[in-house]
Amino acid sequence: MVNSHRKPMFTIHTGFYCLVAILLQICICSQFSVPSSHHFTEDPGAFPVASNGEPFPWQELRLPNVVIPLHYDLFVHPNLTSLDFVASEKIEVLVSNATQFIILHSKDLEITNATLQSEEDSRYMKSGKELKVLSYPAHQQIALLVPEKLMPHLKYYVAIDFQARLSDGFKGFYKSTYRTLGGETRILAVTDFEPTQARMAFPCFDEPLFKANFSIKIRRESGHTALSNMPKVKTIELEGGLLEDHFETTVKMSTYLVAYIVCDFHSVSGITSSGVKVSIYASPDKRNQTHYALQASLKLLDFYEKYFDINYPLPKLDLIAIPDFASGAMENWGLITYRETSLLFDPKTSSASDKLWVTRVIAHEMAHQWFGNLVTMEWWNDIWLNEGFANYMELIAVNATYPELQFDDHFLDVCFEVITKDSLNSSRPISKPAETPTQIQEMFDEVSYNKGACILNMLKDFLGEEKFQKGIIQYLKKFSYRNAKNDDLWNSLSNSCLESDFTSGGVCHSDSKMTNNMLTFLGENAEVKEMMTTWTLQKGIPLLVVKQDGRSLRLQQEHFLQGVFQEDPEWRALQERYLWHIPLTYCTSSSNVIHRHILKSKTDILDLPEKTSWVKFNVDSNGYYIVHYEGHGWDQLITQLNQNHTLLRPKDRIGLIHDVFQLVGAGRLTLDKALDMTHYLKHETSSPALLKGLSYLELFYHMMDRRNISDVSENLKRYLLQYFKPVIDRQSWSDEGSVWDRMLRSALLKLACDLNHAPCIQKAAELFSQWMESSGKLNIPTDVLKIVYSVGAQTTTGWNYLLELYELSMSSAEKYKILYALSTSKHQEKLQKLIELGMEGKVIKTQDLAALLHAIARRPKGQQLAWDFVRENWTHLLKKFDLGSFAIRIIISGTTSHFSSKDKLQEIISWNL
Repeated sequence: MVNSHRKPMFTIHTGFYCLVAILLQICICSQFSVPSSHHFTEDPGAFPVASNGEPFPWQELRLPNVVIPLHYDLFVHPNLTSLDFVASEKIEVLVSNATQFIILHSKDLEITNATLQSEEDSRYMKSGKELKVLSYPAHQQIALLVPEKLMPHLKYYVAIDFQARLSDGFKGFYKSTYRTLGGETRILAVTDFEPTQARMAFPCFDEPLFKANFSIKIRRESGHTALSNMPKVKTIELEGGLLEDHFETTVKMSTYLVAYIVCDFHSVSGITSSGVKVSIYASPDKRNQTHYALQASLKLLDFYEKYFDINYPLPKLDLIAIPDFASGAMENWGLITYRETSLLFDPKTSSASDKLWVTRVIAHEMAHQWFGNLVTMEWWNDIWLNEGFANYMELIAVNATYPELQFDDHFLDVCFEVITKDSLNSSRPISKPAETPTQIQEMFDEVSYNKGACILNMLKDFLGEEKFQKGIIQYLKKFSYRNAKNDDLWNSLSNSCLESDFTSGGVCHSDSKMTNNMLTFLGENAEVKEMMTTWTLQKGIPLLVVKQDGRSLRLQQEHFLQGVFQEDPEWRALQERYLWHIPLTYCTSSSNVIHRHILKSKTDILDLPEKTSWVKFNVDSNGYYIVHYEGHGWDQLITQLNQNHTLLRPKDRIGLIHDVFQLVGAGRLTLDKALDMTHYLKHETSSPALLKGLSYLELFYHMMDRRNISDVSENLKRYLLQYFKPVIDRQSWSDEGSVWDRMLRSALLKLACDLNHAPCIQKAAELFSQWMESSGKLNIPTDVLKIVYSVGAQTTTGWNYLLELYELSMSSAEKYKILYALSTSKHQEKLQKLIELGMEGKVIKTQDLAALLHAIARRPKGQQLAWDFVRENWTHLLKKFDLGSFAIRIIISGTTSHFSSKDKLQEIISWNL
């Protein structure tokens, strides 16, 4: 699954806003989190009481493993007029131990009948024995009480009839709507089950370990299409004009990957080199926006089959753009569902960053067809094995298939984003116990996705690309159609070193260029496991402190923390229990050679082979750690940047900018030092490096502007416009250049207009006026479209026109840009209207409410408005979004992360959720 946090409607810099509280030694966002729901806990010594008052025979949240599902025969008939469905299922189960009850998951389903057949009964067509059904909603479980004890090693068939309303939210089997060009509202029925919502659509063993095969039948009207994980094998005509589609039986898979949809969408299709049919579905008026997704999907599926050395196991793969969707996408095997902004590409309104995002999400979900679907984590505590790997494979796949998108440079931001969260004491380990549905949902965060990807990239850099690829191929082949855990991955990566890979000294070389300090395999798999458990089983990120003394380097590792300072009483305790095995890389002013060393202790000393004026650790920012250079270390690096920045690799320059500002936020450096680091930027030739430096300076400006510290904000505004005027003036209002040229143009012109730079405002206003006069038919370059709309939205006429267009637009990319522009209004009544429309969910869909609130809160005129709204409407928000969902987390962080005063910190802490 791709969480929408991976590209929310408007980028979130939660941790960055702690960074400028450096001036006041305040970190507003360090301890605030959404509490888990604990209504699942109870007395472990007593059996719970079912909804009818009788004892419920099972008290654990996890299902017993005495009854194992083998096959589901599932029939579903949704009614898109009455917005409900009737369904039935027949589950083939294998009993491992004698039992008198079967426990399944079920939530908000009305069970109308349940029967049991033995294998012999089924063979001789005997009717099933009726079962008593008990319900325990607190655990989302039902118990089927059998008249006679089920015997071990025998198969049985459980038949259940049930019905329910289509869900109003975004989970289970729910309704979605879209508006046609002619203004008609149409309904579709769609599923979204990860992590624990299959139980909302059919009673099932809703845990990842209970893999089974599924045969699905869907009844529908003739004007609709039914889709599911597998291809359709036949359609039966029924009385009354209804049709019943039968789909091939699936491969063995977990319940959360089951999917079925009833809609009237259209598609485009193609065939991969191995014969897999790939289809892209969208609402009829948006079919012309599906072509790029088809091209990318065909290319990426071919790549993955070769990279993993395992063919995609299904005969087809459908990708479908859903009008109402909670996350970014969901990897259902053979039927991947997407938010429209994550799949559709409109050449007239989609920018360079939009194209990169669509390509990334497609690559992410396709990686899941192997990581997650073919091999699934045993339990949700290791969801990072799915999501971290899919994020990491975005890097590998997009670089290989679309090198012109230059995603390699963008991957640094994947790591930088999670560092801002992971450096807070409120962070969590990658692998963490999770039992309740709310706790499980909370595992789908930046730590699982981004940190998981970053430590895998670090390990790949350490082992070498070839050895790493061998290891993951071995892992996938060994655990195909099965479940795996952390240790299984480490064992496979360790054992990827074959006998022929070892030298006489017992060293497994990753490639011929690597020098000493390589991974020595003293045991079969001890080294990788020992190293990587320090990254998965403890929270946080290490700080490497380096002090150069002649040709000696004194190293010390610490637990890097934002919001807890060295003088605070808890500082020492938060340091003592943390130790990482850090695969270090470094280079010096004297040589381009990359040196390597594993730091396993709190301190160490390295001897340099020759005298050098500076040393730079974490080459190309492949390692997941912050570096602090004590003594004259930072001054020497800053001097080098000012003299000749090209002697340092572009990614190393980005890493230095990132680390210096992180250290300022942690109170380890002064702001002056960070600003000294940015002086060289007027000579910077790397767009990613220039963007990184500008992002911090812009952040500081907006912080001062929101705090109404006018003298500082005005001085910084003049500084930015004067210092970067040459590079701003070089920007054209076009879509020309490389991806990074285009993203730099968007960022610089947006900054210039945000700072009320007259030439920028004038040009944007001119383009907006011409566009309005053409009734929206003038094609504005996509990379500056959001900027033009934002300037146009500052007038009442422009704002109203944009709101009208928002409702009519058929481009999700354009709607995103318009909504952002509308949120920049300085008039609170307009912002209030947007919030009301988002709550209503018709013009502005509910799925976009969280991002809208964040966008409004970013502005001085909107931050208090958004925060007050959240507090006053918290109960209503929880009815729209589950507690623990990403939407709720976005709402909380988005409306509070811009505060930077002690009063606001206390206000947040005292707020009673």
